[in-house]
Amino acid sequence: MHRTLTFRAVVCMSTLLPSALLYAAPDGDVELLKKELLELRQRYDQQQKALAVLEQRVRQVEDQPAAPAPRRLAKSPADMKGNQGVIAASGGAAGGAASAAGGSSYGQSLKDDSAPAQSVVNLYDEASGFFGGGKFSLETGITYSRYDTRQLILNGFLALDSIFLGNLNLDRIKADNWTLDLTGRYNLDNRWQFDVNVPVIYRESTYQSGGANGGDAQATSEQTVTRDPTIGDVNFGVAYKFLDESVNTPDAVFSVRVKAPTGKDPFGIKLVQSVDNTNVFTPEDLPTGNGVWSISPAVSVVKTFDPAVLFGTLSYTHNLEESFSDISSTNNLKQPGKVKLGDSFQIGAGVAFALNEKMSMSFSVSDLIQKKSKLKQDGGDWQTVTTSDANAGYFNVGMTVAATDNLTIVPNLSIGLTEDAPDFTFSLKFPYYF
Repeated sequence: MHRTLTFRAVVCMSTLLPSALLYAAPDGDVELLKKELLELRQRYDQQQKALAVLEQRVRQVEDQPAAPAPRRLAKSPADMKGNQGVIAASGGAAGGAASAAGGSSYGQSLKDDSAPAQSVVNLYDEASGFFGGGKFSLETGITYSRYDTRQLILNGFLALDSIFLGNLNLDRIKADNWTLDLTGRYNLDNRWQFDVNVPVIYRESTYQSGGANGGDAQATSEQTVTRDPTIGDVNFGVAYKFLDESVNTPDAVFSVRVKAPTGKDPFGIKLVQSVDNTNVFTPEDLPTGNGVWSISPAVSVVKTFDPAVLFGTLSYTHNLEESFSDISSTNNLKQPGKVKLGDSFQIGAGVAFALNEKMSMSFSVSDLIQKKSKLKQDGGDWQTVTTSDANAGYFNVGMTVAATDNLTIVPNLSIGLTEDAPDFTFSLKFPYYF
């Protein structure tokens, strides 16, 4: 614009100056001045046409719709979905911290970005265990676990390094467990969360044994014990989100879960000897619960590193001491006493990625370590159950699929890494947000 005004001033001066000089210039000079004036006018017309073309192009660019802001993994996607007040407060604080550090405003970047994809919100919910996407959520889940263990029992000795004298049993236990979980959750101000879980359990266990007694062949026997669908241990939890994610800090959630002994306890279930094979002892029934009250505090953290989400969990379970009218597994014997199940702690960590607008995947490992349990008969001393401790490690592969804005499908596969863990566990959950 500045160049255009300067050019017009020069043209005006050039137009007036020759007119003033006509009276003083010779005839030859007048013709020369007229020629220069004509050239200047031609250049001026060309500049005007060029300006008109440029103005038309500018208008075309301005009329085009603006490109939408890119979706990205932002701080607490669950916050951005349904609680703008919390976002403004936490985003402002985060933005101030970033500005103080000399960088761009983190809170302002969240404000400028569009809402995250549904898969990111689902991914965050699963990683943190904190469902901030709605006030209420109702979840139906089904879980299948498969156990297949073998145990070689030797009772005797080797003669001449090649002949075995005594009893040899090869025991095998195959167990299939099905669990239907019904879970309801209520989220208050995206800070507090209350939930209750009711499991319904179906179990089927097969016990096999085959061996030789003093060299005599003994037929392999098999006994199957089932448990019809029965309610398990009902549990409920309270979670509090005490830390919001910022540039340098993760989201953090503290939770406490209490489990009630509403399922069938394993104490007092008698072992029955098989008629076909005296080596086989099978329980007359299968439990659906632990039989004791337990309390489990836990801490979960989530940190986003676009486009990945890192998460970790640490929990501890304390089992309360409980008295039972019968703790003996011997048939035709009733022995009252007390039980102290071993406490346990679990640690896990993983990473998750949003694949697209509707799907995300996660990979994690977890390990549960349980201490030994103790039994005490009335009038006796505490005795440690030597085989009651366990170390169960898992490798987990999960996915979230946003079926609709309110319904999510969450499949998960856990592969056992240690002998105490199931061979594999597959679960399928359907959380619905209101």
